[in-house]
Amino acid sequence: MFNYLRKRFARHITERSRRRARLVSKDGRCNIEFGNVEEQSRFVFLIDIWTTILDLKWRYKMTIFISAFLGSWFLFGLLWYVVAYIHKDLPEFNPSINHTPCVENINGLTSAFLFSLETQVTIGYGFRCVTEQCVTAIFLLIFQSILGVIINSFMCGAILAKISRSKNRAKTITFSKNAVISKRAGKLCLLIRVANLRKSLLIGSHIYGKLLKTTITPEGETIILDQVNIEFVVDAGNENLFFISPLTIYHVIDKNSPFFHMAAETILQQDFELVVFLDGTVEATSATCQVRTSYIPEEVLWGYRFAPIVSKTKEGKYRVDFQNFSKTVAVETPHCAFCLYNEKETKAKEKKGYDNPGFVMSEASETSDTQM
Repeated sequence: MFNYLRKRFARHITERSRRRARLVSKDGRCNIEFGNVEEQSRFVFLIDIWTTILDLKWRYKMTIFISAFLGSWFLFGLLWYVVAYIHKDLPEFNPSINHTPCVENINGLTSAFLFSLETQVTIGYGFRCVTEQCVTAIFLLIFQSILGVIINSFMCGAILAKISRSKNRAKTITFSKNAVISKRAGKLCLLIRVANLRKSLLIGSHIYGKLLKTTITPEGETIILDQVNIEFVVDAGNENLFFISPLTIYHVIDKNSPFFHMAAETILQQDFELVVFLDGTVEATSATCQVRTSYIPEEVLWGYRFAPIVSKTKEGKYRVDFQNFSKTVAVETPHCAFCLYNEKETKAKEKKGYDNPGFVMSEASETSDTQM
């Protein structure tokens, strides 16, 4: 038992030490940190307050939402209390019977807060109301009503925009856990499977990729996270995809591909991150949507293909079995793209054949005499 736990712990430490840092997580979140940002740049976030509010997490957004309403109610409650205090409407001033207050039935700070709440949210219980005795109270009533509408519009709009963001639609688009490398139509390809979990389509979908790696320029400059374009296609092209069923997208590993010089034995020694993007327009809301994921060398399986997941039922319907969505099957695959192209060139030369015009065939003369 002790040896089993020790081996398991050693395996965990080894895997943790080999774990590579990702720029993009599997669910599409970017793992990046900004440091030493100037104070002037931070002030720009306050200028673009709408985007800042939308990007906040729900717990911070709800804190701001509650604080904005409670703060405005309490602030105007203090102002209504000041108006009643200046006009001597409070009970401690012992107003006469014929005294007409600015706001009826305000007896203290609590009743002033309740009147502020009733005014801003337009409850209108009818117990407390403004009279025509004070012009200040009338202007304060108008100002609070206008400001209350602005706060309601901004905060409720921010909540609605947060709920209806196309980012939530991206959660119903899923990629396969691993990418695979195998032969497809006689070519060595890198394949990834993607599926739409909703029946509503993404209009004008477009798939592309970026290979992130560290490169050294001929001038000796080291570029971290250098981006190389990776073209992904499906059999019908990579534009305006009919995304009703899971699709297998593939990248042809030719001489222009950054995977051309990799092999099955060396791919785990490479240091790269393949980021895959899917852009489209949500059919229900017409909002643009982007889905992304990433693959590191440990998640690229050489010599495998994806298992079939689409079948036809007896009733004539098409059925997608997501249990096999990320399941892979081992297949015979060249261990490098260079070997595959050399094999094709060799076979092509064997079919063509080559004649040597300088070759002369000479016949050997036969001798029948044998000397002893």
